[in-house]
Amino acid sequence: MIAFVFPGQGSQYVGMGKDIAEKADGIFQDASKVLGFDILNLCINGPEGELNKTENTQPAILTVSYALLKEVESIGIKPAFVAGHSLGEYTAALCGGVFSFSDALKITKKRGILMQEAQPAGEGGMAAVLGLDEETLKNICESIENFYVDLANLNCPGQIVISGEKEGIERASLLAKEKGAKKVVPLQVSIPSHCKLMKSAAEKFKEFLLNFHFNDSSVPVVCNVDGIERKSAAEILEAFIKQLYSPVRWQDCVKSMISKGVDTFVEIGPGKVLSGLIRRIDSNVRIFNVDNLKDLEKLKEELK
Repeated sequence: MIAFVFPGQGSQYVGMGKDIAEKADGIFQDASKVLGFDILNLCINGPEGELNKTENTQPAILTVSYALLKEVESIGIKPAFVAGHSLGEYTAALCGGVFSFSDALKITKKRGILMQEAQPAGEGGMAAVLGLDEETLKNICESIENFYVDLANLNCPGQIVISGEKEGIERASLLAKEKGAKKVVPLQVSIPSHCKLMKSAAEKFKEFLLNFHFNDSSVPVVCNVDGIERKSAAEILEAFIKQLYSPVRWQDCVKSMISKGVDTFVEIGPGKVLSGLIRRIDSNVRIFNVDNLKDLEKLKEELK
């Protein structure tokens, strides 16, 4: 049984989408018309600073992932489940026909803008903590006085990301090291995602989403907020809103799909971050990543 998984913010790089562009020319052209700028030029040539702006990053990753998805679908491979990490959940929903590509672009661009506006630049932060369990790290976060910090991404065994106010992140990072964390890596992000500091963004986002039509998904979408599959448009919409201020439970998503019989994961989009995480969650499953046409040929040979 096959699952398609889609990467989120952080997987972008200058040059992504370059070799798929000719085949997917119409997709990039359509995206540029919706967004009002040349998305392909941004993906291929950058500059990196512009590509890394949240409001650009999100539709850019979505567009490249969607172009690659169309190629995977064209060789006849179909998923039993879909899931995405944070932003990637929107590509997963797009795969299930929850909304049109055009609407997905508008939604992810607005999501990026609202997330950026929710917290003044430099006041929030995130850090990856390696080698501590969820309970220990949760206790550390709760022990920080006067500053807010919480769990944001539960990625795989021994890798949890914390998010919150900058001072809170710094204090929690020191405590984590004292409690035995192997490593704490501050993330190069301008916003504290997936924590309560995004609550105001979620409220505005909910209002914005009322402008769009959502369909039930043709394939179960395994959602970040709890690792539970959803097909109903209303339930997926609710999960999107909650996801902004709730931890991404990626490990639970992967385990849930494996428990339902998934033994092959195909990561579709720039980079191969999710492939690495899935390997650490369960080394017995087959994993492919499709970031370019060479990867697509390999997938075709193995799965057709």
